[in-house]
Amino acid sequence: MPPPSKETETLGASPSEQLLETARRNNTDLLQELLSKYQDKPQEAIELINSAKDSSGNGALHLAAKYGNYEVMDHLLDIDGVDVNIKATMNGNTPLHYAVLYSFQDPEYSLFLVNELINCGADPSIRNNDNLKPIDLIGNSNDQIKEALESAEYAAAFDQNDIVDIPEDDDLDEGSDEDDDDEEE
Repeated sequence: MPPPSKETETLGASPSEQLLETARRNNTDLLQELLSKYQDKPQEAIELINSAKDSSGNGALHLAAKYGNYEVMDHLLDIDGVDVNIKATMNGNTPLHYAVLYSFQDPEYSLFLVNELINCGADPSIRNNDNLKPIDLIGNSNDQIKEALESAEYAAAFDQNDIVDIPEDDDLDEGSDEDDDDEEE
């Protein structure tokens, strides 16, 4: 029998398994204990969070959103470098897709989760393996979530278009500056 690896020394579960369990059970104590082991290695913690997957290809953020476990989700979102738009390998869902699906269990809490993910940079335009965006999953069952997703997608599109429009705005400003200069002389 081979000696135990560093992955299996703690409680018989690897760090990946422990992380996924924290998200599944909303166990912030275990999450803090696990992350404290990476205090001097933050990049390794980020890699663990972004790469740990269950048998369905869901990561910790997916599971936290899927089960409505905000406390763990919040801790994970507070870590710079955690991929809020990570796709599950099996179905291509992002944590935002799962937060939307949670609305069929608890509509109000799901809206809270959706807004938190959007505020942390979740992209509502990402499509899963069935070519569905989060808004496509909600259909007409929750107008508030639908509105939040539409607003976020519009804001993201507006921000992208705004960058393209900057030169036009500069041209307008330059013209008005010339008028101001003429008046001063």
